[in-house]
Formats: sequence, structure tokens, C-alpha cells
Amino acid sequence: MRILIGVTGSIAAYKAAELVSELKKSGSEISVVMTEHAAHLVGPATFRGLSGGEVRVGLFEDWPGRPIHIDLATDHDVVAIVPATANIIGKVAGGICDDLLSTVVLSTRAPVVIAPAMNEAMYLNPAVVENIGVLKQRGYRFVEPEKGWLACGTEGVGRLASLDALVAAIMDAAAGRKDLEGRKVVITGGPTVEPIDAVRYISNRSSGKMAVSLARVAARRGAETVLVMGPSGVPRPAGVRVIDVETGADLRRACEKEWPDADLLVMAAAVCDFKPRTVEAGKLRRREGLTLELEPSEDILAGLAESKGNRMVVGFALETGDEIEQGKRKLREKNLDLVMVNNPLAEGAGFGSDMNSGHLIFPDGRVEDIPLVTKLDLAEKIFDAISSRLGSNA
Repeated sequence: MRILIGVTGSIAAYKAAELVSELKKSGSEISVVMTEHAAHLVGPATFRGLSGGEVRVGLFEDWPGRPIHIDLATDHDVVAIVPATANIIGKVAGGICDDLLSTVVLSTRAPVVIAPAMNEAMYLNPAVVENIGVLKQRGYRFVEPEKGWLACGTEGVGRLASLDALVAAIMDAAAGRKDLEGRKVVITGGPTVEPIDAVRYISNRSSGKMAVSLARVAARRGAETVLVMGPSGVPRPAGVRVIDVETGADLRRACEKEWPDADLLVMAAAVCDFKPRTVEAGKLRRREGLTLELEPSEDILAGLAESKGNRMVVGFALETGDEIEQGKRKLREKNLDLVMVNNPLAEGAGFGSDMNSGHLIFPDGRVEDIPLVTKLDLAEKIFDAISSRLGSNA
């Protein structure tokens, strides 16, 4: 895989060195283009040593034949600007190419990933917000910055996204399989929370990592991807529209809005099976004991599956015993097309883990055993199964 990293004059430029190192470990071929401002912050020699390749700065450096920006624009599977300043974002949005990096970006037909990093006031400036919106509409992929301590000595949004989020977004953009192009996929993930009073709630230990992996793969394969996400600290994937929800009722309403024009629903959320029968408006005071009366929450998956027609609905089942039979029962009773069942007590596959294992269960009774793999690899296997069935249902 050939990846071009564009480094601009943000103080976060030093983090691009770690990114280049991480991508190099994956076996990718890395090229680096730096702006002149970036070269004042991190020397080109650093990136030359980490990438093992050429590092370009000037637009008029040695041309081996064709202008160098044409070679760089056409010889890579993905272009990533990390970090991206307000300046480069404005240039690309306005069609301005007055240095090597902006010229390459405007010349390439490869996917472009942009990871902004700047002061919060700059990031939230209406001009920058508008430029980002324009680029998103044109198909540029953004890895949103995080909130945290900034170089200017204040705390706010604008901190460069995490290394994991950057690597995932770049690898997603570089992948070429587009078997879900023209499809809309709705994926649910994370836990839901059900309030007890104004400050307390019941929930579960779902991290949302599986759903994020599913969303990354769906977007990578070309689907219009909507992720309906319960409370989770997992970084949101690039190229995916995220709807944040809290309660089961919130999740149901979001799905009911997105499901009518979707082709596929993947319900990976861990919706609370029970909720308090009554919710206290204020805060319950400490007392000797407290008895909570719970009632079953509604079966969102079964309700949505009733209206599927010839579309596909995929469910997840978390079981701690007799997993295959329980998965088959869920597939049958809820009118599903595929069920992934897993046991959180299995070694290496517990809550919050990056790994998972289990069984894929099909309507014809076939069971595919999945050994312990990364959740991203599992997501690929699930969408392989989905893609073949979507083709037959088209």
C-alpha cells in the first residue's frame, strides 16, 4: 500500500513522525510532503529516517521527468494531511495551489484524509467550519480533532486525533473493495443507559468497539454509513455519520428515522434489557436501602425487523452458555438474516477488548465458528457474509 503523508505547520507536526513510523510497520510504502512552515518545526531528515523514502518540501525541487506533483498525485493509494492547518484546509477548499502539498492534493484522484489540528478559536471560526463542510461534501474524509490540552495553554477542541484513529482512517481510505457502494447501512453500537433519578442510571459494560469496527468496514466498502451510538469513549470513525443516543428509546427513534431508506440494519448495540419502572425527577437521597422496580425494555430489534421486507437485518447475541442454540433461537424468533453470537467470558474476548470470537449463524442452520480475531477482522468477515446475501436479495 502506497501512502502519502502531507505535514503542515501545526505544532502537532511532531506527531506525524509517530504516524509515519506506525504506518511503516504495517508494510506500507510511505512518502512525505512537508510545507515550508512544517519544516521549521520538524526537520525533513526525521521523516526521511522513519519513512525510508524521499521527503519533499519545495514545488520546484528536482523533477525526474514529469512535474513532481503529478508523480506524487498519481502514485499513491491515499493522501493524508496530518496535521492539517486552517491554511491548507482553506487552500484546498478554494482551489488554491501555491506550494507542493496543495498542488498534489488538488491533482490527486486518490482518497484524501484530512486531520485538523489547531487552536479551538481557529477550528470553530465560521470560515474554517464552512471550508470543512465544503470539503466533506466533495468527498474528503476528516478525522475530527479531540478535546484536550492545546499548545496555546488552553483546553478545548482542536487537538490532533489519536494515533489509532489516524491509522484506521488512512487504512480505511486506502482499501479498494467497494461491494457496498450505493447501499445505506445503519449500525447501532455501545451501551444504552436508563435513568434511575436525575443523576444515576443503569447500564452495561459494552465499549462500542465492535460497532465502530463494523462502521469502519462498511464505510471502507463504499456504503453510506450511519452509526447510532450509545455513550462510549471510542473514537468515532472517519467517513461515518454518527448519531449519539443515550436511552433505548433514543436509539429506537434514531433507527426508525434512518431505517426506512436503508438497505441493511446491523444491531450491535447492547440495549438494556430492563429499565426502572419509575424515574425520580430529582436526586434520590441516601437511605438505609433502596429497592428498584424494573420492567422489561422494548424489543427494538424485533420491532424493526418486522418491516424489513427483502432488506437485511443482522443481530448480535451475547450469551454465557449454550451460545449456538441461543443464537439460532434469536435468529428465528426475531426474523433475522444473520446472527453473530459471542461469549464475553471467553478468554481474550471480554468487554472492552480489541479482540472477539464466537459464531456466525445463518438462516439455513449453518454455523461458522470464528476464532479469536481483532474486531476489525471480525467486521470484515461479517460483511463478507452480508455482501453475498445482499447480492442475492437485490
